[in-house]
Amino acid sequence: MYLSDLITESAILPALKVNSKKQLLQVISEKAAEISGVPERQIFEVILQRERLGSTGVGNGIAIPHGKLPGVNRIIGVFARLETPVDFEAIDEQPVDLVFLLLAPEGAGADHLKALSRIARAMRDANVASKIRGSSDAAAIHAFLSDAQANAA
Repeated sequence: MYLSDLITESAILPALKVNSKKQLLQVISEKAAEISGVPERQIFEVILQRERLGSTGVGNGIAIPHGKLPGVNRIIGVFARLETPVDFEAIDEQPVDLVFLLLAPEGAGADHLKALSRIARAMRDANVASKIRGSSDAAAIHAFLSDAQANAA
């Protein structure tokens, strides 16, 4: 499973303007609804419920909100690069500007965890994160994410 299998260029929001964590989660839920056909409200509720367990802000300006949903038939991703970082209650207390939403079918099990691991590994690469932060082009960001996966393999 490659990151390019999880996310399409059309699922990348390359220069998103939001003012809060809640607004960010709403906007990426809208995009995920377009891709998956699952109602936006259902997606928003699942990722908000996950955030209540503990922030998915993993540090270094990166967050990986995620959840499992009925109606999702494959693991899908939505990526957003924020114009201005927002407070995400991240573990390092730094604001977040790179967000990779991951949605999986209810029975995804190990595949969901593998996908989370691959995303975290790619996003932890300071070179990849720097390239993404320097771009507001969806095609370029998709290429950086795909290359990160290829280089990590």
